[in-house]
Amino acid sequence: MKISDYAFLSDCQSAALVGRDGSIDWYCVPRFDSPPVFGRLLDPGAGHWRIAPTGSYRVERSYLEDTLVLETVFATGSGTVALRDALALAPGARGHGIGMEVPHAIVRRLEGTGGEVEMAMEFRPRFEYGLTHPRYVPVAGGVAAAGGPVALELAAPVPLDISRESVGARFTIRRGETLTFRLHYRPAFGTTSPPPDAETLLAETVAAWRSWSAQHQGYAGTSPGPVSLGARVLQGLTFQPSGAVVAAATTSLPEVIGGDANWDYRYSWLRDASMMMQALWVAACPNEPERFFEWISKAGGHLDDGGVQIMYGVEGERDLTERTLDHLEGFRGSRPVRVGNDAWKQRQPDVLGEVLDAAHRLGDRLERVSPATRELLVSFADRAAANWRHPDAGMWEARDRERHYLSSKVMCWVALDRAAKLAKRLGAAERRRRWQRAADEVRAAILREGWNQEVGAFTGAIGSPNLDASVLLMPLVGFLPAGDARMRATIDVIDRELCRQGLVRRWQEEPSGFIICSYWLVECLALAGELERASARFEQLERYANDLGLMAEEADPAGGEALGNFPQAFSHVGLINAAWCLSRATGKNGSGEGGG
Repeated sequence: MKISDYAFLSDCQSAALVGRDGSIDWYCVPRFDSPPVFGRLLDPGAGHWRIAPTGSYRVERSYLEDTLVLETVFATGSGTVALRDALALAPGARGHGIGMEVPHAIVRRLEGTGGEVEMAMEFRPRFEYGLTHPRYVPVAGGVAAAGGPVALELAAPVPLDISRESVGARFTIRRGETLTFRLHYRPAFGTTSPPPDAETLLAETVAAWRSWSAQHQGYAGTSPGPVSLGARVLQGLTFQPSGAVVAAATTSLPEVIGGDANWDYRYSWLRDASMMMQALWVAACPNEPERFFEWISKAGGHLDDGGVQIMYGVEGERDLTERTLDHLEGFRGSRPVRVGNDAWKQRQPDVLGEVLDAAHRLGDRLERVSPATRELLVSFADRAAANWRHPDAGMWEARDRERHYLSSKVMCWVALDRAAKLAKRLGAAERRRRWQRAADEVRAAILREGWNQEVGAFTGAIGSPNLDASVLLMPLVGFLPAGDARMRATIDVIDRELCRQGLVRRWQEEPSGFIICSYWLVECLALAGELERASARFEQLERYANDLGLMAEEADPAGGEALGNFPQAFSHVGLINAAWCLSRATGKNGSGEGGG
């Protein structure tokens, strides 16, 4: 299996990945960062749940319109069957309320659409990242699986063959027949009410997603289909009870197959979530940013002298200490498998700018946020003024040593520039001049020290000859116009040296292209007036989405293979923002309620 072979399901609290072969190979429940009950994505023996024809077949799949409900059509020599998969949303949930309460259930509905097809089901959960082999106990209408802290109950409409290792079934489905399976999670040592029947759950989930999508239909610019899907993916990566957004649904999917750059992305980075706010604004989803800022305030608490933490767990957890799971093989042999992410300890001052830039987009609505949130934003600006001269780990989270990364300095300027403009609304009018003076000082230092005459470009770190695609942010945040002579030269050098097959690598030694950087280049070209070139690059990037439109973090320029964690919020953010930029540059109506 390839990363691109998977589809994404979400109930806005947890996520599952379904392969083209009808197998759920990843399902973390009850939260995005919980241990999976199906973990075959990272090891053949770590659990899965497959429903598919017994013989050979062809596959076509799509999401039901305006939903994250998957339909996979298996075509065999004897007939066709459609499989609908959903992570269930609560009955009655509509609009912005979806995902606040969920039944923690998967629904899988088979419908015979032609002839007859012999099917096989294999249910083989494993808990605690594959360490716990559950005990299977027959129950009325199905089977229960329990082990350690987890209990699952599978309701099945067919007779089950229960063994020590797994639960199986073989059955034939004919044209016009439907069979629906429901898997329900609960804590092993607690009680929960059983969910509604499977058909009700499926119908309510479709209705809930469509009600959410109906409230976010204002975008009418470039690539409305991918933009709409991207908004649903971002909503699907949001832990709705808190408003936190995870970077991706997975851990340890490799940046290089067989390599060790395998990280856990099931947490909320302030950078990613702040950039996502712009994307949701563009996609006409204007209500989410206020919840995001309240989450930041609650997660951050009272800032001490230790600095700003760049990431948290979905309910505000601070300690995300990293460990390796040596018993797992990793995706296609890519070890180690990691849980947790030690980047939480790093100094990355660029997040100050991303958060304040997102706050600036709120405009008058910033006055609605809590006093604690405004206090936090004031603190962010003061920290940018005090610490911009320090080296840091950079937005790519270098683990060797700290450097004076140019993008970090630029985003400190953004923090101060936006804070100065927001000073009155933040209740800090007396700080405006001080913040503006600091912004001017940062800007002068970047222009004086960030340009490398020998390379003919702004480089990744002050004093370094090495290119870094993060400097493409400079025109996107208004630091320099894309048409400025030095900025234009930088864009051209990066395009020539770092771009392959439309994919922009973050640095020259990196083998794979980074999707969001590739979209940043599209925006830079559009802002520089090269609309034909920008549009061609945008269209070229379509090939790096899978058949459902989902994108991973990176892609291989040679063969186009998706790499890194999946689906990646950053990549869909890049697509949405680039589409909006092209829409404005070409005069299309690219704005929704918040996108103008």
